Amino acid sequence: MFRLGETQELIVQKTVDFGVYLSQEDAPEERVLLPKKQVPEGTIIGSILEVFLYKDSQDRLIATTSHPKIVMGQFGVLKVVSVSSIGAFLDWGLEKDLFLPFKEQLVKVRVNDEILVRLYIDKSSRLCATMKGIYEMLDLNPAYEVGEVVHGRVYELSKNFGAFIAVDDHFSALIPAHEDHSNLQVGQWIEARVTEVKADGKLTLTTRQKAYMQIDEDAAKIFAALEKSNGVLPFDDKAPAELIMEQVGLSKNAFKRAVGRLYKERKVEIKENEIILKEKA
Repeated sequence: MFRLGETQELIVQKTVDFGVYLSQEDAPEERVLLPKKQVPEGTIIGSILEVFLYKDSQDRLIATTSHPKIVMGQFGVLKVVSVSSIGAFLDWGLEKDLFLPFKEQLVKVRVNDEILVRLYIDKSSRLCATMKGIYEMLDLNPAYEVGEVVHGRVYELSKNFGAFIAVDDHFSALIPAHEDHSNLQVGQWIEARVTEVKADGKLTLTTRQKAYMQIDEDAAKIFAALEKSNGVLPFDDKAPAELIMEQVGLSKNAFKRAVGRLYKERKVEIKENEIILKEKA
């Protein structure tokens, strides 16, 4: 039987003015059209052609000798070429753009976004794209080491878990939720550092520098937050980690280190349940 969304080798059964009809060797009565402009030179009845099967704009099964950027069972990076109220359309290397329904978007996509998607067949037996289910398709056991700088694409953001990253668009990684990822967007290509290689091969990443290099930046971040809040933060370094992250975008440990730096520099006073700029004390 014909397999929608896959590449198959089919036999030329009949030639017509507008193309050739292809079939499987064991089912010659079931045929699919390969349009004339797709027919390789020298093709005759009995020729075996490798084609990809999808549906045209009128939802008719059709063959092409062009190679799409993804097929069933694969995922890949596709660019958004247009958006509408019901979804978006992606460039996947064929004449008819691939539809990404709104309900299959993890975030609302924009024109020119490059996003990780996979193929699926909808209830109307049409090929569509989805941003869901990428996690299960990423490879494990990458040859990376702790401390190594890597590059990857953000493919999902979760308040509970963090930012899911496909390192080199291929390997499974996570920036944990305790690290601020509010500046990241789905589809964004980022640079990060490996902090852990788990037993199952998944990576834990950070976009932060090593603690001794990051502390100045964190201290400046807290100082700016103090100035913005009239010189007072209504919590100290014993506050819940969730509150600290929400207010200043730092983990509790990073916050404590940075506050300590400001205290040593005599820029802040630490009181019970508040931190105060010296000039406001």
